Amino acid sequence: MEKHRAIPKGYMTVGELAKQMNVTVRTLHHYDKTGLLSPSSESEGGFRLYNAKDMVKLNQILAMKHLGFSLDDIKNRLTNLDTPADVADALAEHAASIREKMDTLSASLEAIEALRAEVMQMQSVDFGKYADIIVSLQMKNEHYWVIKHLDDQFLDHIQDRFADAGHDMGIVDTFSRLQDEAIRLQAEGVPPDSEEGLAFAHEFWDMITTFTGGDMTLLPKMLALDESIDTMDGWDAAWKEKYEKARNFIEPATEAYLVATFGRNPFEEEQS
Repeated sequence: MEKHRAIPKGYMTVGELAKQMNVTVRTLHHYDKTGLLSPSSESEGGFRLYNAKDMVKLNQILAMKHLGFSLDDIKNRLTNLDTPADVADALAEHAASIREKMDTLSASLEAIEALRAEVMQMQSVDFGKYADIIVSLQMKNEHYWVIKHLDDQFLDHIQDRFADAGHDMGIVDTFSRLQDEAIRLQAEGVPPDSEEGLAFAHEFWDMITTFTGGDMTLLPKMLALDESIDTMDGWDAAWKEKYEKARNFIEPATEAYLVATFGRNPFEEEQS
């Protein structure tokens, strides 16, 4: 380390650097002690002297610390700033880290605002449902708000049976595909009680039994949810319109299938 009798032009003391960068002298001493940022020079009187390059390096450190990196991580990420390319690469890396942090913060803010809206709409404090909504938001489930309309038994069933996100998405994908199929069959004038209609209903019923795990006590809850969809706020208008079109075929086809297969309609029995 080069020593100077006095403070030369272009250098500053630890106190001056701390003041300019809004950090404490103690922080700079710690960075020096750990080898994260050592002064470029020292006066004969023992004053640590920093230059403009040190200031830029300190800015790197503070930026990464603000982004949540540990001091060890920062130490490993710091690069030499000897050429314009070095400086440009360092700035590009910082910019990428900031963009990533911004995306994370933006997603967190959206989740917080969405949860707040649900909390305000619920009539009682229910931390269990709050937690379920948070998980649903983290999974990017756009229908997270439906959770507030479900009772505890229904939610427990969904959690127990569909803890595997891949399994859950399989059911969702199947339901979406069957909706499209129902709309197509209705548009083509296929009778719900025809062979093709009954084959469709068979697959639809298999999806329901997979979802319920064969627990028919869940049927009235499913019916209640289905019947209340019209009055629920939050559904995307296009999705709701698609659902209504599909339901116009699904309901009579399923009823015909159940009567033909079991001689009865479990849905009607659960309603009675």
